[in-house]
Amino acid sequence: MTIAPDHADRDALRYQSMRDIVEQIQESVPGKLEITKEGIVHDMMSPGGPHELTAARISRRLEKVMPEGLLAHTGTPDVEDPKSGILRHPDVIVIAEADMDVEGALDPHTLLAAIEVVSRSNPDNDWVGKARDYPQLGIPVYVIFDPRTGEGSVLSDIHSTPHGPRYATRKDFVYGEEITIGEWTVSTENLPRYT
Repeated sequence: MTIAPDHADRDALRYQSMRDIVEQIQESVPGKLEITKEGIVHDMMSPGGPHELTAARISRRLEKVMPEGLLAHTGTPDVEDPKSGILRHPDVIVIAEADMDVEGALDPHTLLAAIEVVSRSNPDNDWVGKARDYPQLGIPVYVIFDPRTGEGSVLSDIHSTPHGPRYATRKDFVYGEEITIGEWTVSTENLPRYT
């Protein structure tokens, strides 16, 4: 008698296979590799000046207004939930220092916010894919900065839908306005645009 693996076991095996592939090839390909329910996402281009400068400025502005013990961190590590089958790499994360003191990927449930600067090469990854994945990971606030248009959005208030958790509230902004990320208000003045 043959016993077929159940749906959860197949999903776990599929995710682990994709995770192994990402680990094997990440160093040899340009850009970033992430995992979603749909498969591996490859953002072909490494982030350039306006992208990195936006992330750095937003990080610094947040850290000036947040209490001691919280970080607006840029860089590694990844945010991963194997149970959900999702591995993402936000441009900036808002997290308690104590929650970063772990080996490997961070637990997404410890994030207070995820911030993305839209990639020139794959904008749908930030506007569509991550707007779908971050509420599934339980990240309460997702902020998108788009240097292509000089606009963005703050997404919050996770609620259940027939298609899984989604953000219920979207507040759009244009560069130059003040925005609220969680409990903290920061300026979006002097953020670079793609040319």
